[in-house]
Amino acid sequence: MPATNRKKQGRDTAVQGTNDSSVVSKVSAAAQGYFQDDFLQHFVCKVARRAPLINRGYYVRWRAVDHCVRRFLHITENCPRRQILSLGAGFDSLYFRLHADGALEGAVVFEVDFPDVTRRKAALINSNITLEKKCFCLIRPVYVSSSRYRLLGVDVRDESQLEEALGATGMDWAAPTLILSEVVLTYMETQRSDAVIRWAATLLHQSFFVMYEQIHPHDPFGRIMQDHFLKLNSTLHALRQYPDTTAQRHRFLDKGWEQCVCLDMNDFYLGLIPEEERCRVENLEPFDEYEVSCYNRIINNVVVCFCLFIYFLNFSSVPSISPSWSPTVLNVRTVPANLEGLGMASSLMSSGQVLLTGGSSRGGRGTVTRILLRSQEGWRAISVEPSVDLSVRLYHSATSVPGGGTVVYGGRSSPLNPVKGLFKVTPDPVGLPGPGDSEETVKLHVEQIECTGDPPLLRWRHTASIISHQGKDFLFVFGGKNESEAALGGGHFLCLDRWHWTEIPVGGAAPEARHSHSACSYQGGMVVFGGLDRRGVPLGDTVVLRPTERGFCWERIEVQPPPVPRYSHCARVTGDKLVVVGGVWLHADAVPGVVVIDLITSSSVEFGLDTTSVPWPLMLHSFCSELTDSEELLLIGGGGNCFSFGTHFNPQPVTVDLRPVLGWKTSIRPSQTQTPQDQDQII
Repeated sequence: MPATNRKKQGRDTAVQGTNDSSVVSKVSAAAQGYFQDDFLQHFVCKVARRAPLINRGYYVRWRAVDHCVRRFLHITENCPRRQILSLGAGFDSLYFRLHADGALEGAVVFEVDFPDVTRRKAALINSNITLEKKCFCLIRPVYVSSSRYRLLGVDVRDESQLEEALGATGMDWAAPTLILSEVVLTYMETQRSDAVIRWAATLLHQSFFVMYEQIHPHDPFGRIMQDHFLKLNSTLHALRQYPDTTAQRHRFLDKGWEQCVCLDMNDFYLGLIPEEERCRVENLEPFDEYEVSCYNRIINNVVVCFCLFIYFLNFSSVPSISPSWSPTVLNVRTVPANLEGLGMASSLMSSGQVLLTGGSSRGGRGTVTRILLRSQEGWRAISVEPSVDLSVRLYHSATSVPGGGTVVYGGRSSPLNPVKGLFKVTPDPVGLPGPGDSEETVKLHVEQIECTGDPPLLRWRHTASIISHQGKDFLFVFGGKNESEAALGGGHFLCLDRWHWTEIPVGGAAPEARHSHSACSYQGGMVVFGGLDRRGVPLGDTVVLRPTERGFCWERIEVQPPPVPRYSHCARVTGDKLVVVGGVWLHADAVPGVVVIDLITSSSVEFGLDTTSVPWPLMLHSFCSELTDSEELLLIGGGGNCFSFGTHFNPQPVTVDLRPVLGWKTSIRPSQTQTPQDQDQII
């Protein structure tokens, strides 16, 4: 066999292997109650339980395809004949589910895949009494045939052979037909997949094409996803030429389709799945991986629906935001210190000394406490001796307190186990190394504080900020989540001189419950931005807790133009500006940069990041940050579990040059009607 043929055969075999992995994941999701499918289990040799993250991802994928199929069958129920053509069907159980539900009146399901795949599927059908009684087996290229089901072993890339095989098995080219392509065409060379799309538009004149495929190859998640499939010898070809919904839409219109509408999984999950069903799904398994959850980042897919589908999808899309973008791009530089971690917390102990607690890394969840120290040569990470044991904790808070030291509060060791206790960490009397010292270890003192009063519920993904009332300092704990609450609201005051949880009058409309937000001390109170609400929807509001004579009052700032909603970001206040960096957006196509909110003029502007000089990909979520001087923001840790493609850790801290940000000014408050172009003229 020529080398080119062997290479092609190897790629085809690798692509076929993705079917085996996919069906195991679908069986796992069904077994955990995400959806009902009694037939998938018959197509796997060994059941394996997947992580909750993967189960959620496959639930949304299953639900999206099932939604489109059911809608097609509903609008064609009065047609004497209708068809479903599934390209690259693999071990999908679609026909058996629809048959059991009695949904195939007047309908025929055609499934097409590689001969080796369909031969294996036919053997499984023939050997299982639950499946075999619904159909009978033949010889290639038709491996299974019944009045409602045809299983064909044909290479989809060979249009003439495909057309001939479908015609011979009874395909009615004039009947209403739903064409399904569930992560199939992208494995073909783009020229071949385009030909399949054009072939379907030419031959099937009353048809709808539903394609479920990956998009956004250039963001950090997309890069890791591509590397994963490249290692499997299953390159995602279509991503290069069709990287987003706009390109996919033009792709189908250019290939002969009359209409096209594209939904990404954010739009589908939030617009077409009822809130009650979303709550049911989110309570099935402990879960705390929101940075790559199925409706925000998992596989970053798109459902592409064509022709008449645009008339009956009936969805409410996620509101779009048009922020004001500055032409200035902020420089990002690497800090030469080997330091990684997700879910860490940081606090600035003194100028050039950053305390880091908790988190997880390649070595797992640990209790190691570290310090980033800026010397004459730059930043370096040094260890703490004796070892400071703050227990295993992630997504906690570490807050610098007046008079010195850091208060460590909250967090969790797992999504079912919140961490108890409040600790104060202070430098040993011997002191920390100075900027010119060369010590590689420091000593810290850790004290567990026994607080009085009525403590708040245990939580993580909260914030804890220093505020002032009647000359006293308080730790104000806001938001978060725990094992039973999707998001927590309200605020809690801890008096720092008596370590007593107390109540202080708070007026105004309190912000809605949230987690993974930011909160920064500001003018004796604090300013809250963003986060995820109880429904899992990102927030983009800015709310200030202002001191009053009796206590505090919440005040919502109507920022114009509205910032892009985000969560798992970091924020710092400098002067009267709130500097928000990173986070997760619903529709981000790159590394989310910096939004600066002027708290006086209630205006905002977004700045992009120049990441060309730092290791790629750079994931700015589940990280921490410190404003180390008036012109530099230090970003530490970050990364995430990228579905089943592996976990990424940012290997080193980075700095962001804030000089362009701090020089930004507005002369007037922008109005509701001003466009981003108008806003650029104000800046």
